[in-house]
Amino acid sequence: MNRRDFSAAALAFGAATLPLGALAQRVPREGADYRRLGRRVPTAAPAGKIEVVEFFWYSCPHCNAFEPQLVTWAAALPPDVVLRRVPVAFRADFVPQQKLFYTLQAMGKLEEMHGKVFHAIHMERQPTNRPETILAWAEKQGLDTKRFQDIFQSDAVAAQAQQAVQLQDAYGVEGVPALGVAGRFYTDGSMAGTLTRSLNVADFLIGEARKPA
Repeated sequence: MNRRDFSAAALAFGAATLPLGALAQRVPREGADYRRLGRRVPTAAPAGKIEVVEFFWYSCPHCNAFEPQLVTWAAALPPDVVLRRVPVAFRADFVPQQKLFYTLQAMGKLEEMHGKVFHAIHMERQPTNRPETILAWAEKQGLDTKRFQDIFQSDAVAAQAQQAVQLQDAYGVEGVPALGVAGRFYTDGSMAGTLTRSLNVADFLIGEARKPA
């Protein structure tokens, strides 16, 4: 999903402009496959770790399709790399799903429930875009609804949602799913040519981040 309609057709066009084999083998180019940030963005990773941020939106079909690839990629990350997921809000109606993400995180249920949110939206067609429908989903999952609602409505979760917007703006996120690397680089499927190749570009950027500044 893109602020300017990050459509499947646009992704298909990007992939079709160059053969897939050539896409995979081509060395990523700054300004084409990725962007170097004009100002470094603070990261949440511990010292000595390289942070990769995935910007996503639960209702985005491209994010749903990308999730299994991202999980497989993340499982093979080297010890000096950490993945951080950040829900975006291009509009005010994205905010309830941001709060859903941070509520699950606060409850220690994110790893268990993250994929289930995608499944509920894209496979079960269950609405999860308003507080009341999100609470209904949480109850269906057997979560403590009183605790869930208290955290969902808390100032702490509202602050995290706002910080997520600040981070997406600092990276200049243009569409999702997108990847930020080390607070220094940005790429997405539109730039890389395909969503799959954006992970290859991220691997390249991780290597660049390891080099002395």
